[in-house]
Amino acid sequence: MKNIIVTGGAGFIGSNFIHYVVNEHPEVHVTVLDKLTYAGNKANLAGLPEDRVKLVVGDVCDAELVDQLVSQADAVVHYAAESHNDNSILDPAPFIQTNIVGTYTLLQACRKYDVRYHQVSTDEVYGDLPLREDLPGHGEGVGEKFTPDSPYKPSSPYSSSKASADMLVRAWVRTFGLRATISNCSNNYGPYQHIEKFIPRQVTNILSGIRPKLYGSGKNVRDWIHTNDHSRAVWLILTEGKIGETYLIGADGEKDNITVLKMILEAMGQPKDAYDIVKDRPGHDLRYAIDSTKLREELGWQPEFTDFSEGLQHTIDWYTNHQDWWQAEKAEVEAKYARNSKL
Repeated sequence: MKNIIVTGGAGFIGSNFIHYVVNEHPEVHVTVLDKLTYAGNKANLAGLPEDRVKLVVGDVCDAELVDQLVSQADAVVHYAAESHNDNSILDPAPFIQTNIVGTYTLLQACRKYDVRYHQVSTDEVYGDLPLREDLPGHGEGVGEKFTPDSPYKPSSPYSSSKASADMLVRAWVRTFGLRATISNCSNNYGPYQHIEKFIPRQVTNILSGIRPKLYGSGKNVRDWIHTNDHSRAVWLILTEGKIGETYLIGADGEKDNITVLKMILEAMGQPKDAYDIVKDRPGHDLRYAIDSTKLREELGWQPEFTDFSEGLQHTIDWYTNHQDWWQAEKAEVEAKYARNSKL
């Protein structure tokens, strides 16, 4: 695979994947297709070699543009998505368009030119799991987890749109013989994540002198994975995964939100109770947890960031040292939450 297209490559997870490919696979040229919405940032690609990374500003729903790009590619890795649950509740329309119609547009082009396709999805398509009483950090493999055979039970407009996209991929594999795989990953954290998301929002609140805020009781559980581990897994699936298969990517990183927030506060020298509780999100999923046995046993993947506190400190340091990357947007992000009576 000498020429790959990465959709949404100026966003958080996509840009980290591109940095990984550039650093680890010098033979690969990457074309980034990104609409540069609020979540896409050219600065995420700063410093990458221009002879190996080309940014095309455009929409995955633009069939003519997608056709032109895919005709020259060996593979497409589809990260582009509207992804914030709160935004999907306020206005589902962009999620339907980008996440469903955009995926359809890419699938049609990949089918036409017989191009390898990988769908980057989320564990949120599976709905949620019962809460565990022994969290956090009381052993791996305890309690029910999502597997590739878990039924889809999406809760929000966002997760429903991603579930729809996954189903399209499966249909194109079965009906048209598309060479495709799907990965469903747990919550990512790390550099370049937009400050509307949980970890960077809390970190930048503290750096800005704003008290962090927490939905409801804070007992909702997320299964955290460092974005670098996600990038390695996606490349492995792209190059060695079995066509038509779904692989779940997780690093046994279950933590409830209140624990993560207190870890951030402690790491940044703040009292552990220096936060406010606010009204919970409608339909807030209780718990996500990934069983990545298939990925580990079939493809030999293992996470490198196994110490969440270390990875979290690395992330805090990045936002502390790159305040010019996020400060211009901070006031608007907080104003948006305030306007919508959200966090």
